[in-house]
Amino acid sequence: MPDIAGDHSAPRVGLFVTCLVDAMRPQIGFAAIHLLEEAGCVVEVPDAQTCCGQPAFNSGDTGRAAALARQTVVAFETFDYVVVPSGSCAGMIRQHYLEALASDPAWIVRARDLGARTYEITSFLADVRGYRPSGLTLQATATYHDSCAGLRELGILTQPRQLLAAVDGLDMRKLEGNDVCCGFGGTFCVKYPAISNAIVEEKAKAIENTGADLLLAGDLGCLMNMAGKLNRRGAKVRSFHTVEVLAGMTDGPAIGEEG
Repeated sequence: MPDIAGDHSAPRVGLFVTCLVDAMRPQIGFAAIHLLEEAGCVVEVPDAQTCCGQPAFNSGDTGRAAALARQTVVAFETFDYVVVPSGSCAGMIRQHYLEALASDPAWIVRARDLGARTYEITSFLADVRGYRPSGLTLQATATYHDSCAGLRELGILTQPRQLLAAVDGLDMRKLEGNDVCCGFGGTFCVKYPAISNAIVEEKAKAIENTGADLLLAGDLGCLMNMAGKLNRRGAKVRSFHTVEVLAGMTDGPAIGEEG
């Protein structure tokens, strides 16, 4: 790991952990910190962060989403970059804060500035830092699901694959319908459970058809949804966030195997 404690040229990164990572899979946050430090960044995790406001915004509660947007802006605007291990939360900060704060011109300026410095983690590592992991070996086959928000809002497609290609022994297999929704969709799976279940059933079959040992993705919500269905089907596929693989943190329980 580079010695960056006294390097004033190293970018200060605020890690937006996300609610799901904080509550359900903290290892993803630790993996993100490890990778960002490997990429030469000084990383801090502001105590004042809470939800990005996406559930409220998607449910039509723009007022509450705006309040959470303001809180996030205040907590992170002093950092050089904000990095998020989730395409959906990063997309909320980058794009939808401007909608939530549309009636407040002063806050729009601050939100736009923060959004321009906010990145999903694989995009930040590959596109901004030019990072490439080294010395990693994982003898396994894996397939990759592209989460809707990361793919469609942020253009996250080649970056995770570029980083994973540096892992010796990892054989990536094509997932049919890799860009098709897994059925999670945040509050969608709560509002429309039958539709959500039908979608993830098709996704699970496609994952099993690859014959891969591992399912990888960049959003914990999607991974929890797919891992749950795979486990209920009795599939022998283990699910991990991309950063867990890149940080060499796959020895413990996979997503859905905890407890």
